[in-house]
Amino acid sequence: MSANPVTIDLPSNAFSDAPHVHLNLNARSLSKSATLAINERSNQLSSAGHKLYRLGLGQSPFPVPDIVVQELKNNAHQKDYLPVQGLPALRQAVSEYCARKYNVDADADSILIGPGSKELLFILQLVYYGELVIPSPSWVAYTPQAQIIGRQIRWISTRKENNWLLMPEELERLCREDPHRPRLLILNYPSNPTGATYSASQLQELAMVAKRYKVILLSDEIYGELEFDGNHCSIANYYPEGTIISGGLSKWCGAGGWRLGAFVFPQSLQWLMDSMAVVASETFTSTSAPIQYAAVRAFTGGDEIEQYLVQSRRIVSTLGLHITKVLRTAGMDVTQPMGGFYLFPDFSSWQEKLAKHRIYTSPALCETLLQETGVAILPGTEFGRPATELTARLAYVDFDGAKALRAAEWYCENDELDPYFLESYCGNVMEGINRLCGWFAVK
Repeated sequence: MSANPVTIDLPSNAFSDAPHVHLNLNARSLSKSATLAINERSNQLSSAGHKLYRLGLGQSPFPVPDIVVQELKNNAHQKDYLPVQGLPALRQAVSEYCARKYNVDADADSILIGPGSKELLFILQLVYYGELVIPSPSWVAYTPQAQIIGRQIRWISTRKENNWLLMPEELERLCREDPHRPRLLILNYPSNPTGATYSASQLQELAMVAKRYKVILLSDEIYGELEFDGNHCSIANYYPEGTIISGGLSKWCGAGGWRLGAFVFPQSLQWLMDSMAVVASETFTSTSAPIQYAAVRAFTGGDEIEQYLVQSRRIVSTLGLHITKVLRTAGMDVTQPMGGFYLFPDFSSWQEKLAKHRIYTSPALCETLLQETGVAILPGTEFGRPATELTARLAYVDFDGAKALRAAEWYCENDELDPYFLESYCGNVMEGINRLCGWFAVK
């Protein structure tokens, strides 16, 4: 079951010892983004002739819808700088999208467009003066960005028994320590890395606590369109005056490389958006003009895009639920996903057997799996979990999304996508999961 061991010597920084080079100490202590690093590492191993199962980088497997691609082609000539806040037509389209999809009243003048929601998040942390609160586990970039800026971080550890979701009493406990401290809470759902999401009642309870302590919420809903049942609910419905909605094209529109994100502010936080726009004017100036024009078409929606979303959800839900069954059958503890394309298995039940092979931490486990099986996954430490917990994130996206979408359309909408479909069109993911389970079986 094992592949040939591979050792890669990464080049050192040629300027690290140069006396004339001075780096921000906050930045100097950081490593490259874990998701990008695992992708580059996978590329290196693949180029060296090793069979890889790329379950590390969470990039959408699906193509950008044809009508959106065509709109980009139609606007390739757009070359002028656009307003810092974003193309007015795009901000209007995002406003109407929020009303249509999530029943959220969003003013087009209170929407900020940026080159990816990641960049907007960084600027938000830069201009906001409060404490950053992050549930654990959470997406890999939240904490490094705060460290670069020098922002104080407070983790709230969630529990597997609660599907890794933040409970209102946990937020209440933290806020009660210093009720008047300004805080920014990042809430991501459906979750990267767990695939879990909140019910409307759970969001309402969290909103009540946030409102009581005037906590500003950054509601990261980038995977909202990929909630399996198609009924994503925004916490902005229950705490509109204190919620910023974060979205973009990378996940539901398959356009990660296009780099377009949007922050939707309530009127009460207009001051915060204005401050971000000032920083944006001195950093990225404005988001790519052709991309913004094409994004208008994406956010406008229509039958073709809705069908694209229906089939995308159909594929990732079938695959995610099937993998969950396979992993559970093999003895792994994993929360059933409800959206997105991630799983967060806990391998603690194998702790004694792994210890016999001197594997005590999640980074050591993931490195061993990569070397011996070719399966690339990320350790739970990258998402804020203790190293000895033996958790990891698995992104089940290593398949040709265009082929899978075309094949799914052949199946009647009421027909389930069966294991034959998964083997035929998501075969590398299925094989990778089988290799992972087989490796544990022989340990």
